[in-house]
Amino acid sequence: MLIEICVPDLGHDATEAILVGWHRQPGDTVTQGEPVADVMTDKVNVEVESPANGTLVELRAAADETVAVGAVIATLETTS
Repeated sequence: MLIEICVPDLGHDATEAILVGWHRQPGDTVTQGEPVADVMTDKVNVEVESPANGTLVELRAAADETVAVGAVIATLETTS
């Protein structure tokens, strides 16, 4: 099953963040809770974690790109 990895709610009334970089690339296997990307606002830096075990399929945002809170930044094929 394909699931989406989204920019989490960052609090502090943040509506967007900068995608700092990726820890994993398409084709990499990830485990639930493993950091896959870093995002930052002017107040907080956050690791975006994998929501499930699986294989990273697609990155939908590039490093240094501004992304909206809640935006899909990657897709993951789960391995239930």
